[in-house]
Amino acid sequence: MSSGERPLSEVRFLTVAEVAAVMRVSKMTVYRLVHSGELPAIRVGRSFRVPEQAVHEYLRDAYIEAG
Repeated sequence: MSSGERPLSEVRFLTVAEVAAVMRVSKMTVYRLVHSGELPAIRVGRSFRVPEQAVHEYLRDAYIEAG
């Protein structure tokens, strides 16, 4: 486990709808990010769960690139 990783028991997973709300985008946009590999996710049955930290990192990286 690298220094930036947290134990799986401490990881908070968000649904696609929750990610869309945080990012203020549509659920389809979140699905596109997941399928393109830009946003890591795990599959639970037929739905996806995204680690909350991955959302924060994606937004931080996107902000830095835009700035």
